[in-house]
Amino acid sequence: MSEHDFKVKNMDSGVRLYAPFTLWHALRRWWLLRNVGSVGTDVYVEANVQLLRHPEKVYLGDRVMLKEGVKICPTHPEATITIGDWTTVGYNVFIFSKSNISIGKDCLIAPFCYFVDSDHGIDLGCLIREQSMGTAPIVIGNDVWLGTGVVVMKGVTIGNGAVVAAGSVVTKDIPPNMIFGGVPARFIQQRK
Repeated sequence: MSEHDFKVKNMDSGVRLYAPFTLWHALRRWWLLRNVGSVGTDVYVEANVQLLRHPEKVYLGDRVMLKEGVKICPTHPEATITIGDWTTVGYNVFIFSKSNISIGKDCLIAPFCYFVDSDHGIDLGCLIREQSMGTAPIVIGNDVWLGTGVVVMKGVTIGNGAVVAAGSVVTKDIPPNMIFGGVPARFIQQRK
């Protein structure tokens, strides 16, 4: 059985089982995705998904699922956000990029996760809102699972097959196939 056949066979389980394709869904998807940089086949978009500021800098792979309340925002004309094939982005996930955020294939992004690849300076003597912003790309590998409420900060790379526990704040790289959790996220164990 090929990888594609396995995935199609297993669409009968999990969240995709409850994602019916209707005319209303097709119209919503067309309207929302008409200005994105690229969009794959069978992308599923629920209600109240927003593509803010520069939707032309958003790139979606095949069978991406954007659940209700997702906000995706390239905040700068040069910023990009890429989401790979078969990745599910859960309810009320916010993805804000000033440089580049890349999420791989086959990822599970649970509800209320937050990605931001920039932050403000904090030097005394100048208003924080007037200080320069630091930025560094975020890279999420393939087959990554981020639990509910995970925050991923600038400059982080999360390796293929990694798992991050709910409520964690990721400030440093996570190697492939490792389980991390906490604030800040720390090593828990290797996947078996």
